Amino acid sequence: MSPGTTSIPPLLTGLGASGVLVALYGRLRQADAAFALWALLLGSAGAPGSAIHGGYDLANAINPPAASTDLPSQIDPRGLLTFGATALALVVIAWLIGRGRQFPQRLGYLGYVSALLLLTLSLGRLIVLDSSNPIIVIPALLSGLLVNPAWYLWLGLVLRRERPETVARS
Repeated sequence: MSPGTTSIPPLLTGLGASGVLVALYGRLRQADAAFALWALLLGSAGAPGSAIHGGYDLANAINPPAASTDLPSQIDPRGLLTFGATALALVVIAWLIGRGRQFPQRLGYLGYVSALLLLTLSLGRLIVLDSSNPIIVIPALLSGLLVNPAWYLWLGLVLRRERPETVARS
């Protein structure tokens, strides 16, 4: 699989994640307002990091620079925001889902799986520089093409179906 193909999921996820994070915050703050805010802040750092990371990789895949691209990005070194901050946000979100009764418990478990894959990617990108290494490729494919889309789709269905009651203005 080419580097350009693997950069598209982080680009798209990063672009769409901020709205989902705000909707989650609105629901999860009932379980624990401080941790829900922390997850929103972490995810808000990870979402643009993911878009920037994916866009940077895609741009280099489409038009490879003449110089070496083995240097880490100054904005998102080796996916620190893309994978690391987002993984931490997902751990907090999954934990809050488990504490509350607003979401299916299994959605929280899938959040933990997603976080584990992203954490593996974060550490893998830091330690293993060859992006074709199975330590990078397998979690990237599982996360980008299976687990994250499933988590966001399921989450979207739950958020759409179970809208919170609106408070009437007096």
